Amino acid sequence: MKSISLLTYGSLVCAASAFVLPQARDSSSNSTSTNSTIDDTVVLNFALTLEHLENAFYTGALNNFTEDDFINDGLPSWARGRFEQIASHEQSHVELLTSALGDNATKACNYSFPYTSPSSFAALSQVLEGVGVSAYAGAAQYVSSKSYLTTAAVILSTEARHAAWVAGPVNKENPWNGPFDTPLGLDVIYTLAAQFITSCPSSNPSLPVKAFPALTFGDASPGQAANITADGVSTDGQYVAFFSGLSTIFVPVQDGQVVVPNKTISYAVLTNSNTTADDSTISAGVAILQFPFNSNGTSLSTTGESSMNVRN
Repeated sequence: MKSISLLTYGSLVCAASAFVLPQARDSSSNSTSTNSTIDDTVVLNFALTLEHLENAFYTGALNNFTEDDFINDGLPSWARGRFEQIASHEQSHVELLTSALGDNATKACNYSFPYTSPSSFAALSQVLEGVGVSAYAGAAQYVSSKSYLTTAAVILSTEARHAAWVAGPVNKENPWNGPFDTPLGLDVIYTLAAQFITSCPSSNPSLPVKAFPALTFGDASPGQAANITADGVSTDGQYVAFFSGLSTIFVPVQDGQVVVPNKTISYAVLTNSNTTADDSTISAGVAILQFPFNSNGTSLSTTGESSMNVRN
């Protein structure tokens, strides 16, 4: 059984207010809907924000852990070298997006990541790469420039290769979630990313995003009921929307519990609607639930293999 808490540092709870100036939006799906504040510059800066984060994540870990550290922690002898290549990719992504944005480019922030060993770094890498794929997939709808869209597409495909490699050969888990990746909206992605940001340059452009209150799952298994809590929010009469691939599954909360769908990976949010999960209905989130399935697609979970509860 493996459990990963994406945030162990209480000082990060103020990250959202330190980073952005939230603006009003009109949404109709789990992605933030088309809005005049979301143009190509905003989308590229949102992508650059995530690339800066990933770049710092890999650079910091590789500076902290030697090849012997990786091997002594049970990882393959070739793992660190591949992570070095991923770090180089993320640096290239930063450079490309920075060049495209010019003077409008957002700068790197200060970060804190809750890994304590090469194996916990690899586990968090799997999460961040998956979130990166969902971020690019969800933001594609806002890109009007065909050249920018092509650039985003080739970055997305590379991030997907990263995610599959880290999950499969390194962590011995599912290299994919199913026939489709999961597109996520800007606010959902920001909620996942903001926890790692401790401060940013005051000169950085604001982004029209906000972070939701934390949603926490207790021990969870596919097809079984799990306890949930939400920071400062009552779960009574609400629903949990599970985003997985191109589908959204709404499950009612009953007596503080919700039945978890039989999915490999789900991004879960608390919503007051049983048909819509958007900025107007989401009240808490995002929790990432990840479970092991064998090569035949059969669940190996009897208890929660990985319930990653996001605190912003």
